[in-house]
Amino acid sequence: QVQLVESGGGLVQAGGSLRLSCAASGRTFNTLAMGWFRQAPGKEREFVSAINWSGTGTNYADSVKGRFTISRDNAKNVMYLQMNSLKPEDTAVYYCAADPLFDTFRQDRMYRVDYWGKGTLVTVSS
Repeated sequence: QVQLVESGGGLVQAGGSLRLSCAASGRTFNTLAMGWFRQAPGKEREFVSAINWSGTGTNYADSVKGRFTISRDNAKNVMYLQMNSLKPEDTAVYYCAADPLFDTFRQDRMYRVDYWGKGTLVTVSS
């Protein structure tokens, strides 16, 4: 089992920045690919970004490319999402996720994700 706890959400003005963190415990962190999904009110959950177990491979949704950066620190069992140039449409609950397979982190495969956090709310005001 893996427990995931997100932090770092909050209220920010458009154009601002936030850094989300996801702390993992349980199964060996550095064997898992990690990622972020988000769900806005009234919308389905969507893929945001993912990082492989070593941190050498990353993937981003087109909507966040160039603005968000995913990273991980395997020594601390923590994953991060640096979010810059935030827009009101980035408002959502952001969920941390973990799975043995990096390829699971796609919009059409999110149902296969093994582990989920409870989410942290990000609100971007205009």
